[in-house]
Amino acid sequence: MNIAVIGLSHRTAPVQIREKLSIPSAQTGDAIAHLTHCPHIDEVSILSTCNRLEIHIVTEETEQGIREVTQFLSEHSGLPLAELRQHLFILLHQDAVNHLMRVAAGLDSLVLGEGQILAQVKHAHQLAQQHKSIGRVLDRLLKQALTAGKRVRSETSIGTGAVSISSAAVELARMKVPHLDSCHVSILGAGKMARLLVQHLIAKDSCRITLLNRTLDRATELAQQFPEANICTGTLDRMLETVQVSDVVFTCTSATEPILHRENLEPLLQSSRPLMIFDISVPLNVHANVNELDQVHAFNVDDLKAVVAQNQASRRRMAMEAQLLLDEEVETFMDWWRSLDTVGTISSLRNKVESIREQELEKALSRLGSEFAEKHQEVIEALTRGIVNKILHDPMVQLRAQRDIEARKRAMQTLHMLFDLEPVSNQKYS
Repeated sequence: MNIAVIGLSHRTAPVQIREKLSIPSAQTGDAIAHLTHCPHIDEVSILSTCNRLEIHIVTEETEQGIREVTQFLSEHSGLPLAELRQHLFILLHQDAVNHLMRVAAGLDSLVLGEGQILAQVKHAHQLAQQHKSIGRVLDRLLKQALTAGKRVRSETSIGTGAVSISSAAVELARMKVPHLDSCHVSILGAGKMARLLVQHLIAKDSCRITLLNRTLDRATELAQQFPEANICTGTLDRMLETVQVSDVVFTCTSATEPILHRENLEPLLQSSRPLMIFDISVPLNVHANVNELDQVHAFNVDDLKAVVAQNQASRRRMAMEAQLLLDEEVETFMDWWRSLDTVGTISSLRNKVESIREQELEKALSRLGSEFAEKHQEVIEALTRGIVNKILHDPMVQLRAQRDIEARKRAMQTLHMLFDLEPVSNQKYS
């Protein structure tokens, strides 16, 4: 069986492409069901965030499995395959394993070392379990990736002071708006990214904040977490009137279509009043045509790269330390994965030896007489099982530990020949 990762990220595609490929949580089940029914995909999980979409698969036919995933992505996004392929990355085998470990550890994030991705990988694992789309290979890989991410955060300092997408957006706002502390700031959305926005805004500025969400309870609950801040709350029904009196707007809702665009903004704007909009959602909450308005200056997640670059240099050394830990986790997984193709041979060998043990034990017990056999059968059976286990132990350990693929195949062929083992048919993990 082969492992492959097919996807795109902030490194390979602009946000205008990423938003077309984004798969909201509510639609992930349908996407998983579609991919699970593809004839050449045995296991599948989906990781979709504002900066990446990745589909992890296990397949016996790598080329066909990848083709089925890319066809699905083309249909889902509406992008022709020729255009889509320009932005995709495809990683196989150990490269795929290493990549997922790096993603979980935050080493492949736009913001190096950001911690939110670990929860997103965990969510992807839970969704795959919920929809029964993973078997023991992806289940083991995702669990090991989560372990790797936790090790990196606890055993290195890369997570210390690591900025997030939200904090980078606030930093960009401070660069673009010199007197942010005297501004009226609106935040559309009340999820994790909104919470981080508030946290970083009030850390340095005393701006007035209006927090709008689809449901008022969620906005109020978030505002109550910051009793020291000047936060008003409301529902998104008040969005336009709130934007009209705002100097700065951050958008981070789960809407799949733009909620702000030229048509609904233009009637609100005063000719002399500038409006700064920072859209950190994918799909985008703000249509590109708002930049056609003279008073509006809009930025999206791709505009954060300049801010993030200022922090990258000091974190690269930490990333190198983190990669050493990841190398250990990758090798642990690869050792386990490589051992799977020995399962059939080991099972055949054990069955053959166990059959011989049972036959010889039955002969011995019949010769000893029923009275003796009945009294000592458990002891004799334990003795013979112990001998079998000790004889088989070293060959099985050495076979599983053999990292060279060809050497392992030769060893299995030798065992099959020497012990005249049954051929292993329909072996799933060969």
